[in-house]
This record gives sequence, C-alpha cells and structure tokens, in this order.
Amino acid sequence: MDAQLEQHSPAPAPAPARPPARRRHRGILRYPLVRQLLRFTGVGLVCTVTSLALYAFLRPYLGSQPANATALILTSLMNTALNRRLTFKITERHRLKRDHLNGLIVILVALLITGGSLGVLHWINPGATVADELWTTTISGFAATAVRFTLLRHWIFRRARHR
Repeated sequence: MDAQLEQHSPAPAPAPARPPARRRHRGILRYPLVRQLLRFTGVGLVCTVTSLALYAFLRPYLGSQPANATALILTSLMNTALNRRLTFKITERHRLKRDHLNGLIVILVALLITGGSLGVLHWINPGATVADELWTTTISGFAATAVRFTLLRHWIFRRARHR
C-alpha cells in the first residue's frame, strides 16, 4: 500500500533558486574603490605594455607619429573594454558603443593634460632636455591617470561604482 502511495504522490517541488552568493571582502578590500583601483592598475599595465609593443612593431612601417596614434587608439579601445569588464564589472552589451566613444573622449582629455604639460615646460624652459620632458610627461601622466579613473568611475561607468 505504501508503495502505491509513493508511486501516485506528486514529485517534490524543486528548491527555489537562490541568488548568487556575494563575496565578502575583509580589511581594506571591503571598499569597492580600493578593489577598482587595483583592477584599474592591472588593466593599465597590460595596456601600456601592449601600446609599447604595437608602437615598436608599427614604427618602421608607419613612422613615429602615425605609429603612436594607431597604438594609442587601439589600446584605448582595449583599455575601455577591459576597464568596463574587469574594473567596473559591466558585462551587458547595453550602452557598449556609448561607453567606447566616451572612453575615447577621456583619452583625449589625458592627451590634453600630458601635451599641455609639455607645452608649459617648453614655454617656461625653451631649452628643456629630453630628461626634463620625460619627468614632465611622467608626472603629468600620473595626474592624467587619476583624472581618467575619476572620469571613468563617476561619468562613464557611474552605474557600476559600487561593484
């Protein structure tokens, strides 16, 4: 009799689907800004190495300025895609084109900062050495990177600031 009841009883309902478990971070990593800065730094290193390699490869064929522009444009697209996916954890395709267009605008802002700093250097010191130029572009590059991260976080990817 029990066997007959078991055969005719409905199957148990499946367990309700649980949302994915959220990962808990400890210490300083509990702050989303710190995690984003670490991922942003990793993306920046990868893109810098890629840009240098592209420039070195293209320089003999295109010349210095076109090789630099090509490497910069390609790596800025790669940089925006990687920051979108890794730094700010945006995986959907919604607003993809707009994000990349805005990423190019952010790159132009960074170029204005570094190029402007060189212009100011040569205005103040017309006989600046290559070492002076390298120091100037390095320091202004740090400032441009801070501006770039801020614009990415608060303008382009503001919808994902707390991921």
